[in-house]
Amino acid sequence: MTQEAAPSASSIAAELQSKISNKTARVGVLGLGYVGLPLAVEFAKAGFDVVGIDVQQSKVDQFNSGQSYIKDVPASTFGPLIKSGKLRATTDFSVIRTLDTIDICVPTPLRKTKDPDMSFVIAATEAIAQHIHPGLLVMLESTTYPGTTDELLLPKLSASGLQVGKDFFLCFSPERVDPGNPNFQTANIPKVVGGITAACTETGALFYQQALQVVVPVSSTRVAEMVKLLENTFRMINIGLVNELAVMSSRMNIDVWEVIDAAATKPFGFMPFYPGPGLGGHCIPIDPFYLSWKSKEAGIEARFIELAGHINGRMPEFVVEKIQNALNEATKSVRGSKVHILGVAYKRDIDDVRESPALDIMMLLDRLGAHVSYSDPYVESVRLSDHVLHSQDMLPSVGAADCVVIVTDHTGLDYASVIESSRVIVDTRNALKGFRSAKIVRL
Repeated sequence: MTQEAAPSASSIAAELQSKISNKTARVGVLGLGYVGLPLAVEFAKAGFDVVGIDVQQSKVDQFNSGQSYIKDVPASTFGPLIKSGKLRATTDFSVIRTLDTIDICVPTPLRKTKDPDMSFVIAATEAIAQHIHPGLLVMLESTTYPGTTDELLLPKLSASGLQVGKDFFLCFSPERVDPGNPNFQTANIPKVVGGITAACTETGALFYQQALQVVVPVSSTRVAEMVKLLENTFRMINIGLVNELAVMSSRMNIDVWEVIDAAATKPFGFMPFYPGPGLGGHCIPIDPFYLSWKSKEAGIEARFIELAGHINGRMPEFVVEKIQNALNEATKSVRGSKVHILGVAYKRDIDDVRESPALDIMMLLDRLGAHVSYSDPYVESVRLSDHVLHSQDMLPSVGAADCVVIVTDHTGLDYASVIESSRVIVDTRNALKGFRSAKIVRL
């Protein structure tokens, strides 16, 4: 009796690529948050059978009931995919044995010491390593530092004895989700992908091409990792520049918003960025510090990043100074005053409060003895230290406040009525552009 030969490396790649091309590959997405859920939906819409994996049973239950908890994924799209059987979720990681592809979409937060917390990525990789098999395509989408894929994931996955680029395939593809953006979402945001080997890149690019409109292959995982960090570091540093300009302009009694609008009329050599109360979200306030941390390992000091981070991190304090000065002009102190915050999400028209500067502003005011309340049509409640605040009806709260602070400029709010009902308004977003009133204090 002769023993059957093991499939060759080239045949493993060819078989996987064939499954991807004819959409019989079973797709897995590990982590069902702002990145993972929309990605799973796009591949299910493209005709793949998709399994979402998450450690939170409550999230899995909500997912399987057809209720989308991500604003950018409407229930009208999500629900039918669940009912058709193209999309389901589980907490059982052993399902990886049955998958052909798996995308890792887990959080990568910073510790308080500004170094990366890779515990979620490590846990996800170790779970995959337990169930890895020939013909599996693994893709990391979580934002991280250059070298993560080949230094952290590759050794754990290779410990099985399988060889990358021959038996299994490993890529990095940075997520570029912009929550609340009506023009660019998962399907039409160009998708960068870089693999450990050329075969990995080819297979990863082929995979994303089945569901996404534009795929941009690059030469390595490290290039792909650096792409995301460049994008968000670029934004973070330029926002830091205009935030510093806003502080300087305030001291000189210059309207920084008018300055930026006038500068933006130049048809070349200038790109407008706008100041604000601080940076929010999971990307811009965090991603550049992955690069800063990694550069220190190479003996390089990331001075631009550290300086911009310092400036942006000080903006909530600058806003509170504005509030204090506005109240002083009204012969009131912060202690005992009613301060009402309009908008606590980190950006307009979303429900995400991750890293929101509104929370820092509210905590600073709370420590100074102000009575803080807020209104936000997208955020029902927030936790401040040891207590929870709930969103209040806007106009009655505005009318009762000694000072109103616009922190998030949600569209659709009746700003004319806010001006009419308010005593003093601190506008950190230029939401009241075009309005003229002695009540308004601009950033």
